Amino acid sequence: MARVRLTITLSPNVIKSLDSVIDKKTIRNRSHAIEYLLSQQFLSKVTKVVILAGGAGVKMQPLTLEMPKALLPVRGEPLLFHTLRTLREAGLKDIILSVGNLGEKIQEHFGDGGKLGVRLTYVKQKKENGTAQPVRALKALVGSDPFLLLYGDVLADINWVDLVNFHHTHDALATLAVTSVADTRGWGVVAMDGTRITRFMEKPDRAERSHLIFAGAAVLDPKVLDRIGAQTRSLEKEVLSELAKEKKISGYNFSGAWFDVGTPEDFARAVSEWHA
Repeated sequence: MARVRLTITLSPNVIKSLDSVIDKKTIRNRSHAIEYLLSQQFLSKVTKVVILAGGAGVKMQPLTLEMPKALLPVRGEPLLFHTLRTLREAGLKDIILSVGNLGEKIQEHFGDGGKLGVRLTYVKQKKENGTAQPVRALKALVGSDPFLLLYGDVLADINWVDLVNFHHTHDALATLAVTSVADTRGWGVVAMDGTRITRFMEKPDRAERSHLIFAGAAVLDPKVLDRIGAQTRSLEKEVLSELAKEKKISGYNFSGAWFDVGTPEDFARAVSEWHA
């Protein structure tokens, strides 16, 4: 998004308060701080989070024969607990859980979320039908403002507030969190021009030049849901790839820890390396 240069005069006390939020990482300088604070005040706020936690976890069997992947223990707590905790700390407490196989066990464990300081709403997936339909089914629940979409088998050290602010300031229908991996086969690979994603390739058959992949976290404008038809199965292949061609997706590149708990090997690495 093009920036417009402004000149403003502030009192020393305001400047002192402004400088207090600059951490050189999430908020880099005074200009960034002003934009960040104003965007929080005036732009549509992200208040709802959707977590897709309905996968059958076939590759994780036999661990997932009687336990949903979201409840697999990582550092003494269920996988999903770590995501819920970071969302609560970011002030994102209105969370919709899309559950499927063994979803009742997730609900039994977390209840309404009160003990964690969040509000949990459960929606049962009708059947195992890809990533698009579970999102489409929640259209009435997410409302008219952008919402945060997370994949329930991902552990990510992402500053959620910064991701949301990035979305607000980059004029896109969707913002995908992206991270770098050595071998991109098996992931959704993205190509970028600046902060704009120009190509999205879901699990390409061969290695791509780009080492950037979709990290399973995104901010979506509700208009994206209008792109999901009754027969659409893959959010990645059939929706995000088209939006990328239209240059309507921005990419938020983060460098924090990231684990996709999709295989026993990935699960073992998360258990070993994730910070509790």
